[in-house]
Amino acid sequence: MADMVTSSPSSRDPLQPVPKRTAAAVLALVLLFLVLVFMTLGTWQLQRRVWKLDLIAKVEARLRAEPVPLLSLLSPAPVDASALEYRRVQVSGRWLSERGAWVVAATELGSGYWLMMPLVQNNGAVVWVNRGYVSQQNKGVLPHDPEEVVQITGLVRKTEPQGTVLRANQAEKDRWYSRDIAALSSRAGLQHVAPLFVDADSSFTSSAQSEFAPVGGLTVVRFANNHLQYALTWFAMAFMAAWGAVFVWRQRSAIANAEHD
Repeated sequence: MADMVTSSPSSRDPLQPVPKRTAAAVLALVLLFLVLVFMTLGTWQLQRRVWKLDLIAKVEARLRAEPVPLLSLLSPAPVDASALEYRRVQVSGRWLSERGAWVVAATELGSGYWLMMPLVQNNGAVVWVNRGYVSQQNKGVLPHDPEEVVQITGLVRKTEPQGTVLRANQAEKDRWYSRDIAALSSRAGLQHVAPLFVDADSSFTSSAQSEFAPVGGLTVVRFANNHLQYALTWFAMAFMAAWGAVFVWRQRSAIANAEHD
């Protein structure tokens, strides 16, 4: 007589499909986990919004403040360019015109270049000044500057190391896509240079007015603040995930009741 093979009613073939109510329970747990993730992201965006509003308020206060001598901000404590950025300052000294550089720029006046030029201050230290926009046709043409001490009013800006996302600076070829103070100084052979630069405003005018004079005062101060919209989006997704979890759990309960009938 052939042997009879029997299996326990409680055992299940691993190749059989997972019961619907088990799958529903797993899906409900996944949705609840997503609720937690979305709520965390929404809360984080609200915190970012508070930080951004505080940053905007600080920058606006700096823009409204009276300009102060840059030298008073650079000593004796180490410079934190982030804490000084967009602070209105005054800086005086003599131009090192022959060591200037042209940095690719896109402005409201069109594509062209920023004319970056080092200025030797009264104490011998050097600060780079963005003198303003120069058209593509006028690249390489230096303005006729006076030899005496000049005074510049402008905004403190942070250095822009290495280049842009799309293009890296090529110091050896004198091709600049960002205002990298360390690289510009190294290329120009300068020492004792402030680790920041100043965006000159429109009040500075070259002694010789001409079409070659750089156009200052084109700094754009704008901060995107979409964190509230992002937060509401994440909270909406959390609500939908929570609703989905409740719906799936009710379906599981309905399946369980049907199996017991």
